Amino acid sequence: MLDKNGQVLYVGKAVNLKKRVNSYFVGNHHSPRILLMIKQIHRIEITTTRTDTEALILENNLIKSLAPKYNILFRDDKSYPYLKFSAHHFPQIRYYRGKLQPPHRYFGPFPHSQAVKESIEILQKVFRLRSCEDSVFNHRSRPCLLYQIHRCSGACCGLISEEDYAHDICQAADFLDGKTDDLLHTLTDEMQVAATDLNFEKAAALRDKIQALHAVQSRQFIDSQDAQRTQKIDIIAPVLKNGLLCIHCVAIRHGRRILDHSFFPNIQIDNEEHNSIQAAFEAFVSQRYIGKEVPHIIISAFRLPENLRQLLEKQAKHKITQVQHPKGERKVWLNMAEQNARLSIAQKSQQAEQQHKRQAALEDLMGISPISRIECFDISHTFGEATVAACVVYDDYAMQPTQYRRFNIQSTHTGDDYMAMKEALTRRYTKLAQHLDDAPPAPDLVIIDGGFGQLTMAQKVWQELNLNIPLIGIAKGVERKDGAEDLIIPATGEVLNPPPTHLARLILQMVRDEAHRFAITGHRKRRDKSRTHNALDDIDGIGAKRKKALIAHFGSVKGIQSAALEEIAQTDGISLSLAEKIYAYFHGE
Repeated sequence: MLDKNGQVLYVGKAVNLKKRVNSYFVGNHHSPRILLMIKQIHRIEITTTRTDTEALILENNLIKSLAPKYNILFRDDKSYPYLKFSAHHFPQIRYYRGKLQPPHRYFGPFPHSQAVKESIEILQKVFRLRSCEDSVFNHRSRPCLLYQIHRCSGACCGLISEEDYAHDICQAADFLDGKTDDLLHTLTDEMQVAATDLNFEKAAALRDKIQALHAVQSRQFIDSQDAQRTQKIDIIAPVLKNGLLCIHCVAIRHGRRILDHSFFPNIQIDNEEHNSIQAAFEAFVSQRYIGKEVPHIIISAFRLPENLRQLLEKQAKHKITQVQHPKGERKVWLNMAEQNARLSIAQKSQQAEQQHKRQAALEDLMGISPISRIECFDISHTFGEATVAACVVYDDYAMQPTQYRRFNIQSTHTGDDYMAMKEALTRRYTKLAQHLDDAPPAPDLVIIDGGFGQLTMAQKVWQELNLNIPLIGIAKGVERKDGAEDLIIPATGEVLNPPPTHLARLILQMVRDEAHRFAITGHRKRRDKSRTHNALDDIDGIGAKRKKALIAHFGSVKGIQSAALEEIAQTDGISLSLAEKIYAYFHGE
C-alpha cells in the first residue's frame, strides 16, 4: 500500500487477496492506527508468488528493506553484536555487527557489546587466539605484547602450527556452543596424557585452561534437565500493557543463558486483542530468525504459524518444536520472561514520563511550546587537526541515533571553532532554508555547545539563511564543573544558571553530552585514519606485499618519492608500468 508520493505505507500477504483488501475498506472496526493508514492509501501494488512460504519470505525482505511506517518493526535486533571467527588459515576472533557473511563463523547474538568483549578476553586467556587485524598479522617479524603476556600463541611468527591452531579454534567453538563439559573432559584427558609423558609444561598449560573454564562456567548457569539433550532453546514472551507491546526473548544454549533482552516494536498496539499480539509475535519471529540462527525449541504462549515453521526448518535443516503450553521448569522460564517484559514496560513508561516532565520544564525555561525536536552541535579537534562537527537529534522523547550527522570541516585548519560551527550549521540547514524535499525536519530548538562566540556565529548563519529557529548555548561556568554550565538564550540576552537538578538542565545536559561523545568519536576516527594513512595505499596495483617491498627497499615513502623511475622499477615485484604509475603519482605526471 502506497501514499500519493509513492512512499510504502504497509506490506502484507494474503492467500485470498480480495477478502484481505476488502477487510480494510469495509466496516469501522479498525484501530486508530489502521484508520490513519487507510486515509493515506493512494494505490495498491500486487506481487504474486507460487506458495505462501515464498510470500512470507518476500514480505519479510520488503519490510526489512523498505521499513514501512505501518508495519511492525523490531529495530533493536539489527544492532546485536556477534563474535566472529574469520575464514583464514589462522582465524581471527573479533567483535562484529552487521550482516552475517559465510564462510566466516559467527557466534551470538550477544545481549550487549560488553558480553562479546568479555568472551574475546576469555578466549584469549584460555585458547590464545589472535585478535589482530590482517594488516598487522601479515607484517609481524616478532611476536607482539599479547604473546608476551600469554594472550596469543604467536601464529604471526610461526610459533604455532596451523594444525595446532585449528585444534584451538575447534575447542573455542565448542566452548561458545555451550559444550563446556565435553571440552573439560577432553582437556582433562589431554592433561593426564601429557603428565604421563612427563611433558609437565604442556600439562600445566592445560591445567590453567581447565581452571579458567571452570571459573567461566560457574558465572552463569541455568539448572536444566534439557541442557544435555537440547542444544538451543528460545523463550519468547509478548506482553501488552498500558498500550505498550514488549517482546522479551531469552536464549538458552546448553543450559547457559546467553541472551535476555526486551524488544519494542516501533509502533504502539492500539488494543489488547489477542490477534494484535499474535501478529506482533509472528513479525518478531520472522525478523529474528529468517536468514539467522534458528533454535531447536521455541517456547511461547502464542502460536507459531505452520508455514513459518516449515520455512525455518528448511533454512535451519533441523526440526523446530514449539511448546505453547509449557510445564515444569519450562513454564517457570516462560513466567520469568513475561515478568521481565512487564518490568521493561514499566521502566519504559517511567522513562517516558520523566522525559515528558523534562521537556515541559525546558518549554517553561525557554518560553517556547512545543519543543519536540532538538538538535545539538559540537566541535571536536586536536589543535586544529581532523576537525569534526557533530549534530545529534532528540525527538519523540528519545535520542535518534539514525538521524545523527557528522561534518568533516574543510573551511579551517587552525582550530577555529567559530568558523567550524558556521560551516556545520550552513551545511546542515541550507536545504531546509531552500525548502528542498530532501531537507531534514525543522527542529524546535538548536543547542550550541559553546559560549557567546559560537552563538554569534550561529545567529549570522540564521540571518544568511533567513531562519527563525530558537537557539540556546551551553557554556562552561567560572569553575568549569559539569552541572554548573551557563545557559545562554540569545533571543532575550539572558544567561541562566539553574541548579544541577533542574529538569530543563538535565535534558539539555543529556543531549549536549551525547553530541560531545559523537563528535569526539568521529574526530578520533578521522585523526587516526589520517595518521595511519600511507600514500602507497592510493595507488592501484600496490598491495601489502609490494608496499612492504618498496618500504624495505627505500626505507620510507619519502625515499620512494625522491627515487628515479629506474630505481623504483628495480624493486622486487614492481614492473616497469607499475613503476611509471608510482613515479607519476608522486611527481604529478
